[in-house]
Amino acid sequence: MSSSPAAAAAAPTIADLSFDHEWLHLQWSDGRRDRFPAVWLRDNLPEGRHVREGQRTFDIASLPAYIELADALLTDDGRLAITFLPEEHTALFEPQWLYENSLDEAARAARRPQPRLWDAGLQDGLPEQAWAEAAPDGPAGQRGLLRFLERLDGLGLAILRGGPTAPESVFEVVSWFGHVRETNYGRLFDVVSQEAPSNLAYTGLALGLHTDNPYRDPVPGLQLLHCLEASDEGGESLAVDGFAVAERLRAEAPEDFELLTRHAVPFRYRDPAAGVDLASRAPLIELDDLGAVVGVRYNNRSAAPFDLPAEILPAFYRAYRRFGRLLHAPEQRVAFRLLPGDLFVVDNRRVLHGRSGFGGRRRLQGCYADKDGLRSRLAVLRQRLEEG
Repeated sequence: MSSSPAAAAAAPTIADLSFDHEWLHLQWSDGRRDRFPAVWLRDNLPEGRHVREGQRTFDIASLPAYIELADALLTDDGRLAITFLPEEHTALFEPQWLYENSLDEAARAARRPQPRLWDAGLQDGLPEQAWAEAAPDGPAGQRGLLRFLERLDGLGLAILRGGPTAPESVFEVVSWFGHVRETNYGRLFDVVSQEAPSNLAYTGLALGLHTDNPYRDPVPGLQLLHCLEASDEGGESLAVDGFAVAERLRAEAPEDFELLTRHAVPFRYRDPAAGVDLASRAPLIELDDLGAVVGVRYNNRSAAPFDLPAEILPAFYRAYRRFGRLLHAPEQRVAFRLLPGDLFVVDNRRVLHGRSGFGGRRRLQGCYADKDGLRSRLAVLRQRLEEG
């Protein structure tokens, strides 16, 4: 339960404290007030976690049925000594750790990832970066990679320019932060026109804005697409921030927003020749426990017949169509052209992507990866660069 020296130096201090049998009450020097239940404090004893990994060394079922606070006081070295009953055990808590783990609603929200919402205004400042500059062994080193990952995490979109054109080079980018997520399409898939395609992606037709694999549970967190060959005409890549559009819907039509978050709908993909039949149900807009948007599923091609109660369907379709119109509104969209060696990554639970139609040959190679690898690598990089 430690924090960086810089963070600790700037941390507020405990201005006042009080307690009863069930609660610890703290007032901080910055004016914030916190309260912590006795059972939560007992569950988070500093000595109850393995030092290296931070994993808890006991099970909640082993704790007494009823836990009380017998005492709470500040020690001479600034720590908080708390005594628990019936064990009569005293533990020392760092005030900084308690402040960082506040149970206040605003503090809990601030600890979660904070996406930077965007619309067509991003066109003037697309998150582009040279492939070599983002590579961890490139001229910018770890800071170049940090920049790439921070943009991808914050915006849900990042573009690399001027990379190699060798097949399977997309795996190199995945290796910078995680591992390939294999699906029924394999570890790697080629997005190139075919004579008898099993998916519209393998044609030269325009593809409407969508998220990938909504019929899968869980859906892949990240999609990477690497351009090996660019078409002579068309084939422009399109992207829309689904979180920004969801928030626009919440502001302009809250009743429609509520319908799309409350009701789950089915998605399905079948390829009998390959022995594949995938199905999943989920809301088009997913919220967390604080009401923040954490996922968008929108793929008209893969939507199965909605199986909601008949009396709900007319209003639901009104909301669905409004959401679709907003997602395709020009003021929400950015567009960019990929040249051979360019690559883009999208957060597949947030950013919709599509393309304009094209003539001639165009070849992209793609794969999926999980977002937890991105977040892990990002956290480790930040810590190393802060300490180094």
